[in-house]
Amino acid sequence: MYNINGDICSGQYLRTKQTRKAETHMPNDEYKIPLNKIIEEFDLEKIYEPANIEEIFISHSDITRPGLQIAGFFDYFDSNRIQIMGKVEFTYLENFSVDERSQKIEKLFAQHIPALIIARGMQIFPEMMELAEKHSIPLLRTESGTSAFMSALIEYLNRQLAPRLTRHGVLVEVYGEGILIMGESGVGKSETAIELVKRGHRLVADDAVEVKRVSDNTLIGSAPEIIRHFVELRGIGIIDVKEIFGIGSVKGEENIDMIIHLEPWEDGKQYDRLGMVDEFTNIMGINVPSLTIPVKLGRNLAVIVEVAAMNNRQKRMGYNAAVELNKRLMEHMESQLSL
Repeated sequence: MYNINGDICSGQYLRTKQTRKAETHMPNDEYKIPLNKIIEEFDLEKIYEPANIEEIFISHSDITRPGLQIAGFFDYFDSNRIQIMGKVEFTYLENFSVDERSQKIEKLFAQHIPALIIARGMQIFPEMMELAEKHSIPLLRTESGTSAFMSALIEYLNRQLAPRLTRHGVLVEVYGEGILIMGESGVGKSETAIELVKRGHRLVADDAVEVKRVSDNTLIGSAPEIIRHFVELRGIGIIDVKEIFGIGSVKGEENIDMIIHLEPWEDGKQYDRLGMVDEFTNIMGINVPSLTIPVKLGRNLAVIVEVAAMNNRQKRMGYNAAVELNKRLMEHMESQLSL
C-alpha cells in the first residue's frame, strides 16, 4: 500500500475536529459606558442636559425607536435603552394637539429612559423640552439620518459593551490575519512578535490581550491602554514598538482569526505533520482555528507564523493543502489498483 514516511497509508482519511476548552464560559460582569462618552463620540447636540448627566451610564447595546410607545403600547418595553426619534415619530406626533402630544411624550419620559436622541436635526417640540426638564431626561440631537445613525450607534455600543476577558499572550496582524500567540512565559512569544514587526507586520498587544466578543462569531483583541505598544524582551527590557519601528508597526485592535499555541519541543511526542485534523480553541463560546507549534532551537517561528496565517486564509477561501494531497493520493492508489 502507498505510504509516505509511515504517515499516510491506505484508506480514506476522515477530517475530525479537536477543541481546546480554554474558555467556555461567558463573563458575568456587566459593562457600561458613560452617556457623555457617546455624546462626545457622535458629536451630539445637547438640547437639554440634566444636572446628573455624568451619572448616567448605558449598559444595553440595543436601541429603540419608540413608535409603539408614543401610540400607548408599553408591553415589553425596555426603559434601559437609548430612544431615538426620526421623521416617522415626529410626523405622527404633529397630528395631535399640544395637550395630547404632551400626554404621549410624558408617558415615554415617565419610564425614566436614559436619553432621547432626535435625528435629522428636527426642531424640538416646546412641550418636549419642558417634559425633559421635568423628568430630567437628556434630550440630544444629531444631523444624521435615523437609520444610518442607529446602525453606527449600535455597532459602537456592541464594541464598547461586549463581554470580555484578558488572556496572557501576544496579538499580531500578519497578512491581514489576526494571530493570537499563546504559551507559557519565556517560550518566545514576544521575540516572535518583534521579528514579525521587523518583517512588516503589526503588533496589537503584548503580554495581556483584552478579548471582546462583539458578535456570535467574532472576537476582537486589543491591548490595555497602560501597556499599549510596549513589549518586554528578556535581556533588553521594555521597548516602545511604535517609537522604534514607526506608527505603521502597531494597530489598535484586530479580529482574532487564529490562535497559535507555542510549547517547548518534547522528544518523542507526536506532532501533527499533515494538518488533516482541524483544531479549535473555544473562547467565550466561539471556536477559533488553532495550531500547536513546538519550539526548538533553530526553528524560525516568525516564518512559521507567516505561513500559518496564509494557510488559514487559504482554508477560509476553500482550499486545504492537506485535503488536496489526500485526494491526489487516493486517485493515485485507485489508478495503481486498476492496473
